[in-house]
Amino acid sequence: VLFSRHCSPCDIKELLCSSSNIPRNTAIMLMDPEGSLLSIDPTMPTNSASSLYKVIPVSDRQLGEKEDMFQNVISQVAEQFSRAFKIDELKTEVANRLATLEKRVELEGVKVVEIEKCKNDLKKLRDEMTSRGGRQYTLSQETIEALKKPTFDVWHWEHNEMLSCLEYMYHDLGLVKEFTINPITLKRWLLAIQENYRSNPFHNFRHCFCVSQMMYGMIHLCNLQDKLTLTDLGMLMTAAICHDLDHPGYNNTYQINARTELAVRYNDVSPLENHHCAVAFQILALPECNIFANVDAEAFKQIRQASPHMQSLHFELGIKLNYTCLTSHLQAIITLILATDMARHREILNSFKHRVDNFDFTNEEHVTCLKMVLIKCCDISNEVRPTEVAEPWVDCLLEEYFMQSDREKSEGLPVAPFMDRDKVTKPTAQIGFIKFVLIPMFETVMKLFPQIEEIVVQPLRDSRDHYEELKQIDEAMSEVHPPLMLHPALARKKQKICH
Repeated sequence: VLFSRHCSPCDIKELLCSSSNIPRNTAIMLMDPEGSLLSIDPTMPTNSASSLYKVIPVSDRQLGEKEDMFQNVISQVAEQFSRAFKIDELKTEVANRLATLEKRVELEGVKVVEIEKCKNDLKKLRDEMTSRGGRQYTLSQETIEALKKPTFDVWHWEHNEMLSCLEYMYHDLGLVKEFTINPITLKRWLLAIQENYRSNPFHNFRHCFCVSQMMYGMIHLCNLQDKLTLTDLGMLMTAAICHDLDHPGYNNTYQINARTELAVRYNDVSPLENHHCAVAFQILALPECNIFANVDAEAFKQIRQASPHMQSLHFELGIKLNYTCLTSHLQAIITLILATDMARHREILNSFKHRVDNFDFTNEEHVTCLKMVLIKCCDISNEVRPTEVAEPWVDCLLEEYFMQSDREKSEGLPVAPFMDRDKVTKPTAQIGFIKFVLIPMFETVMKLFPQIEEIVVQPLRDSRDHYEELKQIDEAMSEVHPPLMLHPALARKKQKICH
């Protein structure tokens, strides 16, 4: 049988069947003289007359037996593979993992959708704020003029209105331009400030606004724009706004006597004031709230010795600071906020008294001393305001004092007489403070700025006279109606009712 190498195996089988007189569709096997099976395809070796190939028909039964044998072998091999590689367990594990992955993908997909939605909402809010950025809150001319005076009534304004007034002050003083403040950043910063004042009876955001508005009024009344730099004005306003951040409602005496975390952290040295500084810088550390972010770096940095309290401040902030290269701006804010600690009142006032007669506005030490006295004046300036504005502040302060003294009594701590609800009255609380703290300090400032006498100092004298009259009335009433001696149980009941 001759065939081409391009023939198919089927063609060769047909040729072999024809030459052997076997039906064409019969299954055949081809064997060599040694009885070995040959593959029927064009590549099989050529034979000769002395080595004939044998063509053998294969019956259906033989084929069936061979198929069964092959199936058995395949089944056995598959079973052995399954046992060796634990295919069923692998299939189950793979299926479980796929199911878990599918679920995770589904959840992640939901999260992605939610994140994208949040991003879109934030973008809309940012766009809205940006669109409003160019439009400042419009204050009436009457309000603008009132803001510059100590007679301003701080009780008639809601928080959002006070925020707008503070924002206006920064624009009006030229601070936004001086520090290249993004108007949106200024809004965010002021909002963050408000959120970090607690709802105490006295030391709250309204007190912050009260002090800041008085500082703004003193700047105009004393014509400080002509005597101090815009940087000085910016530090005064910023320190006034931040000076009582996160005040807990209990003063330094309580912090120290109760060994609170703040007292331990700052070694009993102005713990609250150091904490106010720390919170102020935590807010400024947020990029979206950093109103000094655009100040020129070279102008911003000056080599200075850091405050001795900055090591503890670093601990609270949890950030790394360069203690020998603090910015003059931040150092100025620290100095001013720390000056509001009444424990340093005599020290700071005496320092100013020594300089006031020969005050030099070109002398940095003189100016720093003045700024410290100014923020002290503004911090305790409520009695400068009209009686109807000032007197509610006394009630708020006494409420906070009584909360502290009650707690001190319950904890077995010393109680200051001026904070004890059983010993103090409104007139006795105010007379000594006005006579021995407020009037001497403001009269010293009056030597440098005589124009404040009528608007600031005289109201203090009137307030002193007002409370002395109230004290005389209280004493006269006590003589007419002497206090009754009560049984201890009744006294406790009366005290409870007073609460």
